[in-house]
Amino acid sequence: MTYDQERARQTPPRRQVPGRRDPRGPAPAPRPAPAQEPGEPLISAEALLQTPTSEHLLPQDVRDKLTLQLQQCLSTFVESPRQAVEQADSAFAEATTHLAATLEERRHALGASWQGQGTDAQTDELRRALHQYRALTVRLLRM
Repeated sequence: MTYDQERARQTPPRRQVPGRRDPRGPAPAPRPAPAQEPGEPLISAEALLQTPTSEHLLPQDVRDKLTLQLQQCLSTFVESPRQAVEQADSAFAEATTHLAATLEERRHALGASWQGQGTDAQTDELRRALHQYRALTVRLLRM
């Protein structure tokens, strides 16, 4: 069958002309969206990445200290590039150590909020825990 023959067999699209009724009757109702397949996420990755965050993962004094170290690295680079990069590496190592410790503390605190209750944890408490796990994970995915 050629393209033209196949095209001729197709039903033409419905077009609304003001003041005229379509002789074929009303257009069919749109189909409902298919049910969610098992294993599919309830929320898209894009929507997760748009979750707002306002809380910092490192305390202000640690952030200030690391920012100052990085500024010093930048200002000494011209005179001593190797030393500047070594200092930047040290600042990055310190930042990752603090971040890992902070995340581990939060994970333990969050786990204690629902694991300590065994099977007695209420659905609302579990919902809050899931929300907090998601928020922290999203923040990590943004990095």
